[in-house]
Amino acid sequence: MKIGFIGDIVGKPGRDMISSNLSNLKSELGIDFVIANYENASHGFGLSSKNADELFQSGIDVMTGGNHSFDKKEILPLFDSLPIIRPLNYPDDTVGSGIYETTVNDIKIAIINLMGYYCMPMVDNPFTKVIKTIDDLENSGYKHIIIDMHAEATSEKNALLHMLKNRVSSIMGTHTHIGTDDLMVMNGCCYVTDVGLTGCMDGIIGMDVKAPIKRFLNGISEYFDVPKECKSILQMIIFELDDDGRTIEAKKVKLFDDGDMIITNAVCI
Repeated sequence: MKIGFIGDIVGKPGRDMISSNLSNLKSELGIDFVIANYENASHGFGLSSKNADELFQSGIDVMTGGNHSFDKKEILPLFDSLPIIRPLNYPDDTVGSGIYETTVNDIKIAIINLMGYYCMPMVDNPFTKVIKTIDDLENSGYKHIIIDMHAEATSEKNALLHMLKNRVSSIMGTHTHIGTDDLMVMNGCCYVTDVGLTGCMDGIIGMDVKAPIKRFLNGISEYFDVPKECKSILQMIIFELDDDGRTIEAKKVKLFDDGDMIITNAVCI
């Protein structure tokens, strides 16, 4: 099966790139199942009910979150009605789930959402938490396990790879919005430190440049806004899994709003 993973969708420019292009990409590239990170999808912060419906109707199958998962309180009931998850290592009594289990092409797959420590909200240890979860999944017969590691620190994401490369199908890094040039397949595990945002590519991490620059110059924070007009990009990792849940091959697709597309193949290690 072929899985498509889209990193942080930022605001309306990101949603527009999804609605305009995802259906064609799935058809052209033979993608069976699409995962995307929603935490910046509604004007840069959280996810609204309306935008959730929009993204699912555009061809996304399940959505993962992060430190902005709960910015829009209208998301709370959606955890019970839609395939939406939040980081697994929030406290156990937090609304929602950190794992989504489903079947694709008659094969059981599990998607796990984790959040790192550095510069993030207070959460449980992602490393110890995920090991117990993977133990349970393996005992239930799961071989196809995909992780969204939503973290600031590149070391946390890289450490997770070396911990779990023989046990999971892929580890996709999100949160920084800046795509990294380290897509690889290691021991059958697809890995990238950060997929990169889908949204405005000519701002600052998808946002209008004014407020971030002012903050850097004088330390005063202002509301970060998503530009109404910008040059946009859709970034997606596509990886193919065999019957044992190992990645056969992987590639990164960068699609620009002018129609240009760049495809880069993963390095196999």
